[in-house]
Order: sequence, then C-alpha cells, then structure tokens
Amino acid sequence: MPTPHTNQPRRTLLLTGASRGIGHATVKRFSAAGWRVVTCSRHPFPENCPWEAGPEDHIQVDLADPDNTAEAIREIKSRLTDGELHALVNNAAISPKAEGGKRLSSIDTTLDIWRHVFHVNFFAPIMLARGLIDELKATKGSVVNVTSIAGSRVHPFAGAAYATSKAALASLTREMAADFGPLDIRVNSIAPGEIDTALLSPGTKKIVEHIPMHRLGTPDEVAKIIYVLCTETSSYVNGAEIHINGGQHV
Repeated sequence: MPTPHTNQPRRTLLLTGASRGIGHATVKRFSAAGWRVVTCSRHPFPENCPWEAGPEDHIQVDLADPDNTAEAIREIKSRLTDGELHALVNNAAISPKAEGGKRLSSIDTTLDIWRHVFHVNFFAPIMLARGLIDELKATKGSVVNVTSIAGSRVHPFAGAAYATSKAALASLTREMAADFGPLDIRVNSIAPGEIDTALLSPGTKKIVEHIPMHRLGTPDEVAKIIYVLCTETSSYVNGAEIHINGGQHV
C-alpha cells in the first residue's frame, strides 16, 4: 500500500461509483495513502460503509439527471472549503441488460436507454470536470475517466449503449487532455478488461481462456494504476488510455 505523504497538505479525491468493485478498491488505495476521499453515489451513505469517511464525505446524486448533477457539483464545491481538488475519478457507469441478463444490442436498445446510459457514462464526467475546473486548476490536478475494453471491440456481454458510451468517453478524454492541459490539469483514462468483481457475467470463464495471462484482473490492480495517474509519478502523462486487461486485446 502507498504510504501517506507527511510533508504536504492532505490531498482530496472525488470518486464516482465507490461502493463496490474498482471503486471500492480505489477508495481503499487512496485512503491508505492519506487522501481524503469524497464519494458520489445515487444511494445514501451506507451505515456499513467499508471505509472510514463518514456522511460528510459522501454526496447522494443521480448522475442520470443533469439538474441533480449540477446540484451535486454545487454541494461538492461547498465541501471543498479550501477550494482545492487534487483528483477526479469518473468511475460510475451503468450497463443495462435484456431479459435473462443478455446483452442489449443496437437493434434492441430503446432511445430512452441510450439517453440514460449516456447521461451517466458520458455526460456526467464532463459535467463534473467542467464544474470543478477551478478546484482542479488550483492543485494542477488530475482527471481519470474509466472506460472499458468494450469501448474498442464488440464484447459478448456489454451492451451497445454501454460500449459506445465508453468509446465516446475515450475520445472525450483526448479532447479534455488538449483543453485542460494548458490549465495544468492532466486527463487520462483506463480501460479495464475482465476484472474480478460482483458484476461479472456468466460465461466469463470462456473469455479468460483467451487472455494471455489466463486469469481475471483484481480491482486493486486497477486501483493502483488510477493512483499512479493521480500522482507525480505520471506527471507528463496526458491524454492516454491505459489498457488493464492481461493482454486480452493483443
């Protein structure tokens, strides 16, 4: 685990989608390094929360609702009393399924589902980054967008709306890197492959057979790369998409 930096003020991370999987591992990774982690979720703060931060560091927000997202940004600003945000990690995402857990194809996905998915997976990340641009600029901060291996190839389980939203988010990352870079804010993305979380679909074992490393990734293996992208180790990395998939895409 990283060790806290004793010679500098406590740094702050804003993380969406923190309650499980990659998000949960990211909270633990940054908390262990002494960061304050402010979380966003459509759910209220859980009493059995697995990390130490309390309700004062949790904001309930429906990222599918632009008006509610704008309200949350105002609330986040009020909680950043020093006007500083060192990192924003856009991890929250939804991937609706058809009956029986089957993937929703581009033929079967309704327009309402397309809109819902894109509001959460694509529009919310840019709304948050733009809304908190002054706080990120104050620290020469970092933004990390969580994309997916499904954004660059048709996936047997990920639906069309999810996949295209992640492809759009990868493209947005490049645009943001060009636009935010002159403000000393770095913007990068990570594209996880098959990660061992509660969200895995039946049939994943068949995919693992074709991964050169012959195993699933762990949430902490993803969280470690997110951490690197938010620290000085990656101080000249901007506009990159880092693939974390054990060589699945080769």
